[in-house]
Amino acid sequence: MNVLRQHAEQQFAHEIEEISKQDTQKRPTNWNLSPQAVVSYLMGGKLKNGFEISPKYIGSRRLMEIAVATLTTDRALLLYGLPGTAKSWVAEHLAAAISGDSTLLIQGTAGTSEESVRYGWNYARLLAEGPSENALVVTPMMHAMKNGKIARIEELTRITADVQDTLITILSEKTLPVPELNIEVQAVAGFNVIATANNRDKGVNELSGALKRRFNTVILPVPDSMEEEISIVQTRVSSLQKALDLPAEAPALREIQRIVTIFRELRAGITADGKTKIKTPTSTMSTAEAISVVNSGLALAAHFGDGRLNSQDLAAGLVGAIVKDPVQDKVVWNEYLETVIKPREDWKDVYRACKDIVM
Repeated sequence: MNVLRQHAEQQFAHEIEEISKQDTQKRPTNWNLSPQAVVSYLMGGKLKNGFEISPKYIGSRRLMEIAVATLTTDRALLLYGLPGTAKSWVAEHLAAAISGDSTLLIQGTAGTSEESVRYGWNYARLLAEGPSENALVVTPMMHAMKNGKIARIEELTRITADVQDTLITILSEKTLPVPELNIEVQAVAGFNVIATANNRDKGVNELSGALKRRFNTVILPVPDSMEEEISIVQTRVSSLQKALDLPAEAPALREIQRIVTIFRELRAGITADGKTKIKTPTSTMSTAEAISVVNSGLALAAHFGDGRLNSQDLAAGLVGAIVKDPVQDKVVWNEYLETVIKPREDWKDVYRACKDIVM
């Protein structure tokens, strides 16, 4: 079956297998790789036998070492930062490399219930048989505890405070009581939790002090340099293009450079040369959004163009990513077009393409 998106442990199975063969370091109980090998998988590079590992995270190696080291302790890991800083991507690959299973996922929303975190009931069996282990619905958290694996919680701060606090007993006592059956599930060695949260959401639920103490927080920053961000966009676009089987040529480096330049300038509120201050839009202008703009452009080029990405293919996605507020962002974008993009001699095509988009 041709699935749209493979899990990390499926897509990069050959890399994990090759690293495992070369891995001679001590592995914690129920870990598929040693901590050093997990970091090597994340950061990429060549193994001793010359096998090339693709980088999953482009940034500070020390941050990844801190994250992996945390998971060898009794503290859970919280990946925190702006939207689009690869929190979910890193969490998935950590779970894939450590447990060989990144699917034990709880998606945090305002509607996430206590039963989604702890356990639920098959109500048909509950009514027919009464409380029993057969009527119990095992959650990803419970499964991870029973099997010594990594559980993931996406957008932890979107979950209401009373549901968040159900994690306290799990993280401190490493047990999950089931009072209806007078039993408890004790966590097997290797169990831990990776949670993600972003600091730009409106109306989020702050973590209680008690819960914060159970997590070690690693802040994932936006890319430091233009080169780093370009490299991230190139890598992810190439991977997604292959997964989506888009019949388009790989995007030219020049187009990616221009998209990244626009995003970095609007995010920073100043042009790359430091000479002109500009207003910032309400949108996050994250690296993830830049990747999305390039992918949208590739789809247009593949299906409605000549297969080569150009400024007209990028313009629609670019305007859509920036103009989230039709009043405030429209003013910011038009001002940026006139004062920054228009005077650049080799950006005339971008200026014309963006002005042709009706907002």
